[in-house]
Amino acid sequence: MQQYLQNKKGLVEEVFDQVYSKYDLMNDFMSLGIHRFWKKSLINIMNPSSNKSLVDVACGTGDIGKLFLDNTRERSEVICVDPNKGMISEGKQKLSNYKNIKWVNSAAENLPLKDNLFDYYTISFGLRNTKNLDKTLSEAYRVLKPGGRFLCLEFSKIQNSNLDFIYKNYSKLIPHIGQLIVGDKKPYEYLIKSIEEFINQQELIDLMKKNNFTKCSYRNFSGGIVSIHSGWKI
Repeated sequence: MQQYLQNKKGLVEEVFDQVYSKYDLMNDFMSLGIHRFWKKSLINIMNPSSNKSLVDVACGTGDIGKLFLDNTRERSEVICVDPNKGMISEGKQKLSNYKNIKWVNSAAENLPLKDNLFDYYTISFGLRNTKNLDKTLSEAYRVLKPGGRFLCLEFSKIQNSNLDFIYKNYSKLIPHIGQLIVGDKKPYEYLIKSIEEFINQQELIDLMKKNNFTKCSYRNFSGGIVSIHSGWKI
């Protein structure tokens, strides 16, 4: 399933080339800091044990990888994957004290990784930025071990009409916040539009099943502003 907005030539690349140096700061502003709770919730749902392996795709500056290693007392291995070299550079600096982490510059649709390699695959606020959802999910399935788990944290569709009204009006402010912090509102106009155009919770479940995942489920957070989807490779 191709995504129209993300397939505009160079658009996503340009967006993240502009924002990577202020990525963490803008995440705090845009979500009022709640993104940290959402990411911790993903790790809590995963409940990883030691001596496990994680590939975190569209990793940004490595928040999920850090939480995973902290949760397992660094007795696990993480590969962080992101298509943006600047984002990886920021992550390497931020997590320079962590030894069990490797960084790979790659798109989610074509991972340079072997089959059946990881216990967990995570993608947080990155699935909607991929050019092809089916290819991304197919790659996730390929690199997971049998018995491995896929977890996706992504902006979703709000269930409550009053909250939806408030959220949509707040979203109109985000490009202006981006203008103040990053110096350009255009990247954040794209991000808001990408959230609006992304598929809903059940549609993602259907795509996961289409790409061979089983025991698929999701859980809404903050009224459906985000959801965490889970599926297994059997």
